[in-house]
Amino acid sequence: MDVKGEQDEYDVVVVGAGFGGPVAARKCAEAGLKTLMLERGEKAGEKVISGLTIPFYGFLFGPQFIRDGNPPVERPVDGIINYIIRDIETGDIDIDDSLKIPKPLSPVLAFGYNAYCQPFCEWEADKAVESGAEFRTSTAVTGVIKENGRVKGVVTDGSERIGSKIVIDAEGSQGLLAISAGVREKYTPDVISLADVYDYEMKKEDVDRIFGHSIRFCWGWDEQGLAPPLGYGNGLMVWPYRGSIHWIQDECVRISDGQTPNLVKDFEGYHRNITSQLPWWREEVAPRVSLRAHIFDTFEIYVGLDERLRNMPNHADGMILIGDAAGLESTALCDGVPAAWFSADIAADVAMEAVKAGDTSASFLKRYDDRIKAHPIIQWSITSRERYDLRRAQASHDERELKRCVHNGWGLGGFNHMSTPLVRIILDSIAEDPSIIASWVLMYCRYYYNWAHERFDGRGGRAEGSPAAQTAGQRAFRKTYEITDRVLERLDAPIKRLASLLAHLSPAANPMMKTLLPLIEPVYCFLIRFLEPLTDPLSRKLVEFVENADPAIFNVAKRK
Repeated sequence: MDVKGEQDEYDVVVVGAGFGGPVAARKCAEAGLKTLMLERGEKAGEKVISGLTIPFYGFLFGPQFIRDGNPPVERPVDGIINYIIRDIETGDIDIDDSLKIPKPLSPVLAFGYNAYCQPFCEWEADKAVESGAEFRTSTAVTGVIKENGRVKGVVTDGSERIGSKIVIDAEGSQGLLAISAGVREKYTPDVISLADVYDYEMKKEDVDRIFGHSIRFCWGWDEQGLAPPLGYGNGLMVWPYRGSIHWIQDECVRISDGQTPNLVKDFEGYHRNITSQLPWWREEVAPRVSLRAHIFDTFEIYVGLDERLRNMPNHADGMILIGDAAGLESTALCDGVPAAWFSADIAADVAMEAVKAGDTSASFLKRYDDRIKAHPIIQWSITSRERYDLRRAQASHDERELKRCVHNGWGLGGFNHMSTPLVRIILDSIAEDPSIIASWVLMYCRYYYNWAHERFDGRGGRAEGSPAAQTAGQRAFRKTYEITDRVLERLDAPIKRLASLLAHLSPAANPMMKTLLPLIEPVYCFLIRFLEPLTDPLSRKLVEFVENADPAIFNVAKRK
């Protein structure tokens, strides 16, 4: 490859090809900006080699090309089963499985999708290249070019100087570029977590039978030695994939009173204790798995709870930070993908506006921070305290407090604090484009079809083969979608006005849910179980319809 000098200027240089970088690069390139994306690994996403659950709101409200495309999802998730371990030796365990999509909507309708990070990031990077972005791998960025305090490009490990009007830093949680550029301070150890990840192979039929589509979380008192200290890390999390499962725990690098634990040694003890004593792991899972990889990973977890860190700027003259580089990790779910997508979209918009205006100053780029702070999902996800507050339950050894935190963080009680941001972003999305409602329905059907047939775009995806003849039911489904889309288009203006009006009422959603949920939840849970003999056959029929459909009926129509 010919190495050119700084005079070969780009409009935008994106540093990092994880989840956020390709989104920003694709949008900038698609808009006609000369865009370069740099990745230090040999391929996109190489440093994020484990897996995770990406919540539904990332797909529904994130980049359109992901929502309307065919990314490599591994398994739809219909809910969380929480095991609250009071005494592991006596088997005294309570279960909170209230956060679950009810049948017949489940499992086609999902709370999220499990995915391996590397193939997903590679899929995104391919989409960026298809849109015109230049992509270089095995290229580490070691610093920025500065002129009179303004970022004017980057310097690589090969001493290449690459000029650009704007640098979008998408390095992720382990990047130091923003720190070396003087944009942010180094995060303190008490907001950083180390994750201990075991990747086990397991036959798909065993995963289907044992786990179905639910994630399993385990929580217990610190003195049992089963998991990291409550509030300083997550209990055991088991995530099912297509033909594998992930066993994950994480713990803050520094915990109470400035104590810095020996995390590797502690993790070994947690793993040994819980795998030997947890009945369903010992009896159902252990005989059927084989270890494929053992991985350690770090991420920022409590940045958003520290007011000083949360209010640090994520922009400077000529530079914007996105995703984990901006400390936008979800405090409760240990997941930064939706925020990476949202912030990448916003960063690309601001970059386009700045290049068009010929102004890449910090005062102009401040609109990026303003939009991040106004984003309902980002701000809720980085300030949710349920996981952090588990330490209070441990300190008081209050079982009711432990169950309340678990229920409000990973049970139906989560709607006490996420209803307002969800209602707001739903209404904002409809106010921008009412046709998105139909796109959401198609996304769920298409994603389930793709999961069932291991089908996705690009590398490793299974070919569609010859399209099957559409049945009357499939033609009716497609016709209903097309009619709905036309109605939404015809009623575009009044729907937008109504959604905008209702969006102003969204702050009432959380208080309303706090009042109503204690009354509604017992009835709701009873009806779900009582009606299961009726809803389960309907769920199977919906699954059968989606799995056997011509996938073309789930594609979003392009309006003229």
